[in-house]
Amino acid sequence: MKTKLNKILKDFAKGLEEVKNTLQLEELEQRFFSRRSGEMTEIMKSLKELSGDAKKEFGKLANEVKKELENLYSKKKQNLDKVKMGGIADKERIDITQPKLPKTERGHLHPITQEMRAVEDVARTMGFMVEDGPELESNYYVFESLNIPEHHPARDAQDTFYIKDKPDWCMRSHVSNMQVRLMQKYGAPLRAAHPGRVFRNEALDATHGHTFYQFDAIVVDKNLNVGQLVGVIKEFLKAIFKRDVEVRIRPGHFPFVEPGFEMEMKVTFGKGENAKTKWVEVVGCGLIHPNVLKEGGLDPKEWDGFAFSLGLDRLVMGKYQLEDIRHIHGGNINFLKQF
Repeated sequence: MKTKLNKILKDFAKGLEEVKNTLQLEELEQRFFSRRSGEMTEIMKSLKELSGDAKKEFGKLANEVKKELENLYSKKKQNLDKVKMGGIADKERIDITQPKLPKTERGHLHPITQEMRAVEDVARTMGFMVEDGPELESNYYVFESLNIPEHHPARDAQDTFYIKDKPDWCMRSHVSNMQVRLMQKYGAPLRAAHPGRVFRNEALDATHGHTFYQFDAIVVDKNLNVGQLVGVIKEFLKAIFKRDVEVRIRPGHFPFVEPGFEMEMKVTFGKGENAKTKWVEVVGCGLIHPNVLKEGGLDPKEWDGFAFSLGLDRLVMGKYQLEDIRHIHGGNINFLKQF
């Protein structure tokens, strides 16, 4: 035992002389003090096999050696820390002949990401919880729970990306897939928002894309009406655009709301002589259909609800007066630098 302890002390001291950085010091520490197989640790564990005077004698010696190892380790670590914090060794590594590197440009968030965070902040200030949901979703939450029957045109394969060999699953075509999930999870009253990416099998043009972003929100409470729905949306848009917005609503059909509306906002596209102002649909909305409330586990005779959904891509278009939605996702670095 005494011979082993002397060898450990000698090997540890020699190992410290060869250590040049903190990584090597950590490796040496693991070799001798690792809880599973450290050389010093094994010695300390073997003491329990001794008895009487032998245990007392070698226990005292082992503790003295361990303390000596810890002192040596502490001194070495202090010396390495001094070098790391700007000692002579660090200064000698600076190459004063190296040319100054050119100034690099800092990147920034994509305009869609900026808008996503902005609408989330607005939603939270208005008392909405913000939730996330799955992009790969079951037909139940995308269609059936939202009162969209099996043969409804929205379920046709020309609009939705279905999963091969798994007809009950698809890439969500709207973020309204979270409405019933949230009602099932939190019950009522409820005020929740859920932004995210959606997918539709559509042809690309100036105002449509196959992959884009939506923001959806629902409110469930008692004695809700259309006036409250319109008021909430107007305040929401006002906070996003930081100005008063001119809106109008007209009847619209969405299976999961009754009655349903399309809200349009007056938007100016382009600048200067090429500027054009027109009404653009930005929000689909309405009072939540009783069948949807039932799917969420709520009694439609007791609870009311309203929901609204808007396209973040179109919000970016309106906010920055863009004439073509394809610019946003085109990856043109000169275009993105403007934001």
